[in-house]
Parts: sequence; C-alpha cells; structure tokens
Amino acid sequence: MATIETTPEFVRNVYAKVGENLEIVRERLGRPMTHAEKILLGHLDDPRNQELVPGDSYLLLRPDRIAMQDATAQMALLQFMQAGRDETAVPTTVHCDHLIQAWRGANADIETARKTNAEVYDFLRTCSARYGIGFWGPGAGIIHQVVLEKYAFPGGMMIGTDSHTPNAGGLGMFACGVGGADAVDVMAGFPWEVLYPKIVGVHLTGRLSGWASPKDVILRVCELLTVKGGTNRVVEYFGEGVETLSCTGKATITNMGAELGATTSIFPFDERMAIYLKATERGELADLATAHREMLTPDPDVLANPDGYFDEIVEIDLSSLEPHVVGPHTPDLGRPVSRLASDAKENGYPLELSSCLIGSCTNSSYEDFSRAADVARQASKASLKVKTRLWCTPGSEQVDETVTRDGQKEALEAIGAIVLANACGPCIGQWKRDDIEPGQPNSIMSSFNRNFPKRNDGNPETLSFIGSPEICVAYALAGTLDFDPLRDEIEAPDGTRIKLDPPGPAPEIPPKGFEISYGGYEPPPPPDERTNVEVVVRPDSERLQLLEPFPAWDGRDFEKLPILLKAKGKCTTDHISMAGPWLRFRGHLDNISNNLFLGAVNAFTGEAGTGRNVITGEEGQPFPAIARDYKARGLRWVVIGDENYGEGSSREHAAMEPRHLGCAAVIVRSFARIHEANLKKQGILPLTFVDPADYDKIQEMDRISIVGLAGLVPDRNVRVIIHHEDGREEPIEVAHTMNEEQIEWFKAGSALNLLRAQAAA
Repeated sequence: MATIETTPEFVRNVYAKVGENLEIVRERLGRPMTHAEKILLGHLDDPRNQELVPGDSYLLLRPDRIAMQDATAQMALLQFMQAGRDETAVPTTVHCDHLIQAWRGANADIETARKTNAEVYDFLRTCSARYGIGFWGPGAGIIHQVVLEKYAFPGGMMIGTDSHTPNAGGLGMFACGVGGADAVDVMAGFPWEVLYPKIVGVHLTGRLSGWASPKDVILRVCELLTVKGGTNRVVEYFGEGVETLSCTGKATITNMGAELGATTSIFPFDERMAIYLKATERGELADLATAHREMLTPDPDVLANPDGYFDEIVEIDLSSLEPHVVGPHTPDLGRPVSRLASDAKENGYPLELSSCLIGSCTNSSYEDFSRAADVARQASKASLKVKTRLWCTPGSEQVDETVTRDGQKEALEAIGAIVLANACGPCIGQWKRDDIEPGQPNSIMSSFNRNFPKRNDGNPETLSFIGSPEICVAYALAGTLDFDPLRDEIEAPDGTRIKLDPPGPAPEIPPKGFEISYGGYEPPPPPDERTNVEVVVRPDSERLQLLEPFPAWDGRDFEKLPILLKAKGKCTTDHISMAGPWLRFRGHLDNISNNLFLGAVNAFTGEAGTGRNVITGEEGQPFPAIARDYKARGLRWVVIGDENYGEGSSREHAAMEPRHLGCAAVIVRSFARIHEANLKKQGILPLTFVDPADYDKIQEMDRISIVGLAGLVPDRNVRVIIHHEDGREEPIEVAHTMNEEQIEWFKAGSALNLLRAQAAA
C-alpha cells in the first residue's frame, strides 16, 4: 500500500500515470479536453480499450485515495473485513466527525462523545491499525476540511463515503461521494465503476464584492440547476472569475455541488490553490502542479469555444451577484436576500429565528471565520449582542487553533456565540436542542449544505434556511427573517440604529500562517506489526455487528410481491434511513434497520413512516415492523418512488437496510446517482418507469411481479405486471441502467459476494 501521506513522490507518480493515459485518450478522442475530462479519463483503468460515450458508458477508474467518516466507515470496514485482504490497496483515512453531539460546547461535547462512542471509536481505531489506514480521532476536525488541509492535491482522484467529498474539488481534485461498497472495491484493489458523466460548465466572470461570498455562487447554481440538475454530470467551473476566488472559497462551492446531485464539481488549478498548498506545508506539491499546469486546466479551445465542449453552460457574473438565502426544506428554493422577508411573510414562515449556525464542512475555513468575525466586531462596537442563539463550528483543529490565536473566535464569543466541537454536529442531525419542543414550528438559519425536514434537529417543523456565515451572523443580530442586512438597520441598546457594513476582504491565508496541527491523528503501525492488532466486535454489541453475506438470487422471477411503500414526493436518504439519534447504530445493520422509511411519506395516506400490512390488514404500522413481518413470512417486497429518489447523502444504509429486510426492487420515476449505485451494489433491482405516469397506477393493495429476469441484459427493458386487488392485471415496462457486471452483482446477491469470490479464486 502507498503511504498515507500525500508525498511529492506519490503525486509525481500520479501525474506520470495520468500523463500516459491522456496520451492514449487524446489520440482516441482527437479533440481538445476540458479540465474535468483530463482528470477523469486520466485515471482510466484501461484507457486504450474503455468505451467512451458520455451518459452511456460505465468507466472503470483507479482513484488515488479514499476518505471515510466515522458513521459510514463502520459499515464500509465491516464489509472490507469480508474481502480477505490484509491492507488497503490505496491510501485511506478514517475521520471521527459525525458522532459528536452538539449541546454544551466543544470540550464538554467531545468528552461526552468519547465516553458514549468508546466502543465504536475503538473498533475504528483498531480496524484502521489492522489494515493500514490513517485514523483521525474525535475533535481532530471535519473530514472534508482535514482532507483539504492534508491530503487533497490538484489532478488527483479521490472517493469518499460521504456525499460532500467533492469539497476537494476546490483544490482541483476529482473527488466523488460514494457508498461504502464502492470504497471497499477500491480498498480491495479493484477499479471504481461509475457512469461516464456529462459535463456542465459554469462560466464565472467579474469579482465578488460587498456581502457576496463564494457561498452565494453555489446557492445561485442550486437555484438554477435544481437538486437533480447535476445527476450523472460533473460541474466544471471556468472563466476569468475563477482566479478571483480563494481555494477555500472554491471548496465551499464544490462541496455544495452535492446538492445538485452532481458526480462531482471541480475548479482548474491556479495560483490561489498554490498559495493554499504552500500555507499548509505542501509547497513541493504546488511546484509540481505548476509544472503540470497544462494537465490541470482546460485546453485553450475549450475556453475560447465552450459551447462545443459542455453539455450545458451556466453564466454567473460575480460582480452583480447578490447574497442568497435558500430554503426551507430544500437547497434549491432560492432567492436574493432582499426578497427573504417578503417571501417569509407571504408563505407564513415563522419570522423569529430560534437559532443561527455557522460552520460545517461547507463553511468552516479561516476565511469564513474571518468574515463572520468582521460582522461580530462591528456589532461589539455598537454594544450589540445576538438576539438568538449563535452556534459556531470550526472545521478542524488547525482552523480552531488559528482563529483562537488571531481573535476571530473571541470576536464571535463577545456577541454571545457558542463555539462547538470541530465536528459535523447540527449539520447532520447531531444537535441536542433544549429550546424547542418536538413539533414546534420555528425558523433557523445556517451556513450548512442541507436543509431537508428533520435534517438538523429531528423536528419536521423546523424551517431551515441556508446562507453564508457572515449573513448568518447578521441575522443572528437581527433575530428575525424580516430583515435585509444590505439595507436595514438594527437597534442598539442605547436606542440608536446601526446598519452593518459588508465585511472587508478576509485573508484567505492567516497573516501569521496556520497553527499547523496533527492533533488527534494516529498513523497505522508498520506492516509487520499490523497482524497482531485485534479488531474486537462483541457478539452482544448493540452498536456493531459482523455482517453475513446476502443470499444469492435463486434464479426465479419475483412473483406477486407486496408493496411496502409508495413514497410521495421527495424521498431522500434521510427519509429512507434517518441520521440524528440513529447514527449510533451505523455499525449494526439489524438495529439501524428499525429506522427504515420512518421519514418517507406514504402516498396512500399522506402520513410519514407508517403503512398497511397487506397480509394482516393492519393499518398505521411502522414500515420497519411491516418489513420484518414480510421477511419472517419469507416474502420479498418492493418500493415505489417518485422523482430523484434517494437524493442527498451517500449513506449506503439506505440501500442495505431495505436489502436486509427483504427488498427485491425499487421502481421509481428517477433516481439520484449515488443511491442507484448503492442499490445495485447490494443486489436490489433499481428500475425506472418507462412511462412516468405509471407511478399513478400503483394502488396500496396491488402486488407486483417482475418477470423475465433470467433474460436480464443491459439496455433491455424489463416487464412488470401490476396485479390489482380486483383481479385485473396491468403490464408495464420499466428500464434499468445495469451493465453486465452489475447484473452479475444482482445474481450473486451483492457486489461484495462477487468481489469475495473473485478474491478467493
């Protein structure tokens, strides 16, 4: 296995291999290439023979490294333990950032997490040591900020078991969120398979000014492209505006590209990236990237004639961009900040803000904290304090130590902010609120990336809005949505009225340099010591469970299967497998399956989390209980879904739980990319209605047959028969996107079953 660190020698070898591959690919394509194409196709496993048809071909790729966070790493490592390997084939790290609950503040919350999650942390630590994986303990930082600081490099390819892995695209890396099974493939030495994405170009002109920030760029892109506008597409940023954005600002934009459903988002290499590399002790990598600039930027003709190379082009003039706020309930419901007050009143949103939150993997850099602190200092001069709770999350120990030294943390605390641990916290549902009752309507504003109902605090009546950190601080000072920081004043304690100025230019790099930190990092022991490391999973554990292989397909059609759920509208991975308090069971498949579909809205009743057991006739039963009853009776079942089914997180639990409890197929109007891939990996048939109107034909008591499975082949539709309660049979057609290998996953019972068999051969 290669070294965990991203050394100059490692990067030199990557550039040499990418260069060799590109010589072959350029000869085959016979045309100029975009930046994203160069990095993507430069990592082909077989550049000479791989079919290259965007939107149609499946690419086999060789990523350079893997990153996993603690919630998803549990299941990924449990799967990897079945692969029969002694170490990972590529550099891999685990980051403990998801299991720390936000409540009292950094020190208290970290101490609580260490005690509460001791069993899981010990498993992750020892498993990492056993298989040669770098381990970042609780408090070290949020995975994506640590990766940006320590591991990312221009032109590399990384996959991560978190949907916001594209954060590293801000440093010119082709970084993609995947399910754990994809990571296991690569850790075991196999290629990563992904549909060849098309490319959307975002042309940036001008320069940001005033209150506008990089966050507003991606909020505007989300508004324009919507949450499914990036599905099976890469978003590539280009144009003269690119070089005006800092590296961490670029990372904010690529991070939240996950909300578009994009395969990844990426910026070309420039001097701003070189500055960041040098400031984070990677000057040699900056020099290497500079020497390979041609490989790390679009070809000249792409910039001169972009219409010929991008599937779609979005134009954004940074100079005229106004700060945006998106939400509630979806990250593509956007508007300029000047319209927020009228929108809130028109829609009856609670105007009083119960909390404002800054940080998360999207906006927790030194630059972010500096702009937020600028607003805080203005408030302090006028003796203003926040009118609602303000929670702040630094992105890493390195950022935390630096903003402590340079005074940004003190400035925020001076107006009443509470600084939380360097972890995900409220962004992923790890927020213990004692100020709001369950079901109580309230509004919050954050600089996070997702705002689905229940996402932050488990309360479906919390309306979550997203803006930049500095905008969030301004709203915390105002305490209400009925406020426009660009134009309105805030009353000071002495009765005077204060209008906040836009934050001044913030240094992207600390003038005194970063307080470089490796706090919480544990490198794996030398190879000859790893086999002595014991990885313990107690048989009676409630949080960890060794996996049993899923059974192989029996070769028969699926006949008259009951419908567990017909989901209405948005059904994200949060709806399928909730986070929050359920994160503690991420390493125990059977226990976490008790949250299956608890957030999904039943199309037949309009209620979330419950349905009818068609065998017993009981109504209002929790979906997990119905699924377990069907499984106990030896019945497989199906799920019916709407558009963009599986949007959101990369969590493979949303595929493993249905598989564990007996799901045979999911039939929808359309899928989100990562979730469709996860279903394939776990041996579930992901099918789409050829005629989307067929969704409306499905009734609660219907049974579903999926026939002709022995003849399942790529690019051929599948026949489904709807058996209605009155005895009528209604045949429909459904499509699939499985290639030959993915069909073999289905037949074997899962991709892991096939991988294990190949490894043993």
